[in-house]
Amino acid sequence: MPRFYIPPARWNLDRLVLDEEESHHAASVLRLKTGDRATVFNGEGLQASVEIAAISKRAVELKLIEASQSPVPACRITLGQAIPKGKNMDLIVQKATELGAAAIAPLLTDHTVVQFDARDAGKKREKWQTVAIEASKQCGQNWLPSVLMPQNLAALLTGGFDLVLIASLQPDARHPKEVLADFEKEKGGKPTSVLVLIGPEGDFTPAEIDLAKAHGGRPITLGPIVLRTETAALYCLSVLNYELLA
Repeated sequence: MPRFYIPPARWNLDRLVLDEEESHHAASVLRLKTGDRATVFNGEGLQASVEIAAISKRAVELKLIEASQSPVPACRITLGQAIPKGKNMDLIVQKATELGAAAIAPLLTDHTVVQFDARDAGKKREKWQTVAIEASKQCGQNWLPSVLMPQNLAALLTGGFDLVLIASLQPDARHPKEVLADFEKEKGGKPTSVLVLIGPEGDFTPAEIDLAKAHGGRPITLGPIVLRTETAALYCLSVLNYELLA
């Protein structure tokens, strides 16, 4: 069944209307007709089964059939991802959405090759947010991750997370399961907010790792194989999804 996104600010169960872009996709691309059924969601856990009530050039009006609320995730997982070259960030955002990330923070690190000014950063953020929306529509995810503005590591670490994990090649890195088990013993329960940091192809610098450790960061190993940055992100999110969200 087709799925469409209606932002929270426009979510009104008494009058559900697709915006111009989603309306074009529904009417001109999918060629939906009056009486056809679809699903809409607002990215904050709300979903509704609807029927196409009316179609115009710029809007598709919907009739509510049934609404439901998805449970709030047990843990808010933020992916701090050093921005890779090419279109790999699109892939990371897409898969992070599927794997339940609550937020995606693109990082500008000392070894990040990609650099851009504030204007370009805003355009990139909007593009990646659109990728997240499309991924949510495709996979049935009702909790839409927020893509943050590109920032440096120091700014991100002020977020006040229960647990900070650093994907690391350093000898003091430990298995994620061990680190999570230690946290549970220390705090008497699982974390409700986790930041996992994934470095660029050249890894984080020693200074960046020291900075993360100074904010309570705990290095984790991803095994004996050196993973590409996009693979490392998916590995970590898969482990955290299983351990904290499943």
